[in-house]
Amino acid sequence: MSPSPNLVTDIRAASRKLVREFGFLDKTIAGTNLSGSGVHAIMEIGLHPGITAKELAGRLKLEKSTVSRLLKALEARGDIRQTRSKTDGRVFGLSLTDTGRATFAKVDAFGNDQARRALSVIEGNKAKTIADSLAAYADALAGSVDSREQVQQPFDIVEGYQTGMIGDIAAMHGRTHGRIVGAGPTFESVVARGMAEFMPRVGNPVNNSWSVLENGQVIGSISIDGEDLGENIAHLRWFILSKKLRGKGLGRILLTKALDHCDRLGLDEIHLWTLKGLDAARALYEKNGFVLADEYVGDQWGKAVTEQMFIRKRPSRSN
Repeated sequence: MSPSPNLVTDIRAASRKLVREFGFLDKTIAGTNLSGSGVHAIMEIGLHPGITAKELAGRLKLEKSTVSRLLKALEARGDIRQTRSKTDGRVFGLSLTDTGRATFAKVDAFGNDQARRALSVIEGNKAKTIADSLAAYADALAGSVDSREQVQQPFDIVEGYQTGMIGDIAAMHGRTHGRIVGAGPTFESVVARGMAEFMPRVGNPVNNSWSVLENGQVIGSISIDGEDLGENIAHLRWFILSKKLRGKGLGRILLTKALDHCDRLGLDEIHLWTLKGLDAARALYEKNGFVLADEYVGDQWGKAVTEQMFIRKRPSRSN
């Protein structure tokens, strides 16, 4: 159903006011001497260490040449460094320097203070409504772009076991998280062994797996194991996306399929374990009702790393 013209006018007016109040019309914002694009670049690099220039351009919706100039300016300021990939010499990962982390902290504190001051004058539970509505609207805006991109390059999402998926997914985990747990065969082998045990029972009613396919290869996936933890608790496992899928909304789609599966079966809780430092994934989990329940140092992956356990309880049904 098409929205009414008055509603469109109201939304656009509110959006323009937000832009002005956030200070994006000023030459510099967030209490820094950076432009709006510079501030957003610092935030994205800080939240996603190792992000590439191409990925940053996709997140900021900027042309490659614009991002290249922006990164040179940030590097000249001493805020960022570019490190050549060990696996592909043509690719550089971006990270913050000590100066950049100080800038990130300043921007983050400015934004938090701005949000708190605004929310403090909002009564009752309207603040939660605002947060949910803003998130839904931002997702809808991103989704409209994603849908146009997917027309040009569609991806199939399928259920259950797919030929080659154990190797595909183990390799993606190794390439994506190797920088945290350390390069080598141990981490990838642990992932592959766990999947090899699970896949013969993926067809059991409480279990399932959803994968993004491209030319028969799994390039993104998520699984629910409803059996291994017992006590009507689901285990969310092997949630991973290849670089080409990030920023397209497919992670949200996969997670929604997994959560809907658990809620439909009446599973009381969903548990997941992840590595500390994967901030984009954590934001997606928390946005969907997961709460950090435990944090500890483990060495099952071949190197001591900080692991985090998140729990999502089944939403209560209103009468």
